[in-house]
Amino acid sequence: MAGWDDMVLVGRIARPHGLRGHVVVNPETDFADERFARGAMLATRSDRGDEQLTIAEARLQGGRPIVRFDGFEKIEDAERLAGRELRVPEEALQPLGEGVYYQHQLIGCVVETTDGRRVGEVARVDGGAAGSLLAIEGSTGEILIPLAADITTSIDVAEKRIVVNPPDGLLELNETKRLTK
Repeated sequence: MAGWDDMVLVGRIARPHGLRGHVVVNPETDFADERFARGAMLATRSDRGDEQLTIAEARLQGGRPIVRFDGFEKIEDAERLAGRELRVPEEALQPLGEGVYYQHQLIGCVVETTDGRRVGEVARVDGGAAGSLLAIEGSTGEILIPLAADITTSIDVAEKRIVVNPPDGLLELNETKRLTK
């Protein structure tokens, strides 16, 4: 299995569920039903070290996976998993269509405007019902740019480069917010 830092986050264990070793997972993937299926293997890390977990049972409840791992038969076994990240090697991810990216592929990309001005580097991707935002660490602090086709003109994850054409005032809006705090 790949090293921990080379693997991709696919979920976090929230808490035990019931008395028979099940846990609730907060998925960090759009493919929860496939990623958290019976037989799937996931990596986790704790102060005990790295551990390989195999899903023995799985179901979705309210959009969140409820799983039991091999060797986890009671609540006491499951309690030690609470809060842990679940990761997989990048090569285990589903292939995506053209123009669709995993969030981890965008993190670390250098963002610049269409006229070549450097904005900063993507620190994280925030998502919600209204769409995704690139949280960029720039020279003046954090800058939020919508991940929208009319603003984000090109994305090259291989070159770690994103080109944006922000509407007038968008980049300065972030500076104004800092000044008024």
